[in-house]
Amino acid sequence: MIDVFQSLARRGLFLIDPETAHGLTIKALKTGLAPSCAAPGDPRLAQTVAGLAFANPIGMAAGYDKNAEVPEALLRLGFGFTEIGTVTPKPQAGNDKPRLFRLVEDEAVINRLGFNNEGHDTALRRLRGCDRSALIGVNIGANKDSADRVADYVAGIRAFSSVARYFTVNISSPNTPGLRDLQARDSLAALLSAVLSARSEEAAVSGKRVPVFLKIAPDLTEDGMDDIAAVALAHDLDGLIVSNTTLSREGLRDRKQAGESGGLSGKPLFAASTIVLAKMRKRLGPDMPIIGVGGVSSAETAAEKIRAGANLVQLYSCMVYEGPALPGRIVRGLSQICDREGLASIGDIRGSRTDHWAAQG
Repeated sequence: MIDVFQSLARRGLFLIDPETAHGLTIKALKTGLAPSCAAPGDPRLAQTVAGLAFANPIGMAAGYDKNAEVPEALLRLGFGFTEIGTVTPKPQAGNDKPRLFRLVEDEAVINRLGFNNEGHDTALRRLRGCDRSALIGVNIGANKDSADRVADYVAGIRAFSSVARYFTVNISSPNTPGLRDLQARDSLAALLSAVLSARSEEAAVSGKRVPVFLKIAPDLTEDGMDDIAAVALAHDLDGLIVSNTTLSREGLRDRKQAGESGGLSGKPLFAASTIVLAKMRKRLGPDMPIIGVGGVSSAETAAEKIRAGANLVQLYSCMVYEGPALPGRIVRGLSQICDREGLASIGDIRGSRTDHWAAQG
């Protein structure tokens, strides 16, 4: 019955433009119209990362629930955690429409949304109404017209420290001019110093230390990866998220839509993002947590992120094509992989193919 519902829903949604369709899916989750697809709990999938206990390693990436409208509804779909945002201090409209495009032949999405969101105050008000035990991360960014982008990230830490289970510092969106410049070694060191200092100050007052992750791009050079690894290891950072969307259009079948500017996500991003994940794992060593994201569409692709070195896995764009049952299906599939391979924990496969992926590309 769920499959029939999803098939009909997808057909209907694909008749309208992607951004309108996205809004309708948010409304469906708000009203409870989306079917419950959560998988049974499996202790073999439970992971403790950065001091947080995850019931399973599959999370919803930032970008879907930008304004913290439906984080708890997403968790009921079977996700082990979810991430709201990217949220900026002031509300902003983002880039001109159209700015979201489906590449159906490639099961991909191109977006140039530009951090459209309702700002800190609105997201904070909604998160204050959520169950504090729910594993909800907050992805923070800078306003496009900000005179001091570092100060915008610090403001995000201060605004959400009481409600965020973890933070993601997003410096890797390709849709805010100059944002990726913050990945350069000196700029990144200054940013992390300011953000982590603010985190420490908030923790001293509240007694609650909130983990901070850094989200990086998949289009980095080897030198760029060296710089990020060096800065990450030199600071009290809790982990990396690898990776954001790509500017590459290599191998796409839909050449018309491929000409649209913006970041590409979905299935074509899987290999490139997994290669960067593995290369960063080799640079960082075994201990720093990494969340792998990019092209995850099945239990096997999620498991391959873990084999490449990920502790946790996120997805988003593939749900456009696979529907709301995808997280539950992946969680059940990971349990089957544990059965098939005789695993006491899905974490037992972590890093088993890091060298393979790091040697690619």
